Amino acid sequence: MPIKRVQPDHRGAGRRVAIVQSRFNPRVGDGLLAGALRALREAGVADDDITIVTVPGALETPLALQRLAQLGAHDALVALGAVIRGDTHHFEIVANESASGVSSVQLEYGIPIGNGILTCDTDAQAEARMDAKGYEATLAALELANLIGALGPR
Repeated sequence: MPIKRVQPDHRGAGRRVAIVQSRFNPRVGDGLLAGALRALREAGVADDDITIVTVPGALETPLALQRLAQLGAHDALVALGAVIRGDTHHFEIVANESASGVSSVQLEYGIPIGNGILTCDTDAQAEARMDAKGYEATLAALELANLIGALGPR
């Protein structure tokens, strides 16, 4: 019997996607969103199948993702934001807790979440990565949504 391989699939036609964007570090957030929207459009996701919500910061992102997952109206979610190192220990707390929250929602609800929350040392690092990271996180969410569909029901 041949080995079954499920190939990566980034198509988005017919997919409903919600984006949770942090308003903290707004320039970087807007750059992340631009990359995410470019990925969705290139993948064929219709504008009326895209929902964008904003939250104050990265720590608030998991709660918004959780609520969107509970509603069951989307095939994939994307988290966008930037945590930039400062002079205090707060960076580690926000970076770790936001990542943990995103992962927890994804696993609890079985919904793909592309994690586009940057954790950088400087604004310049975040700005250099924002477009690509928004794009890549969105493609990851679409790929996982298609993988789940290809694997079939439980």
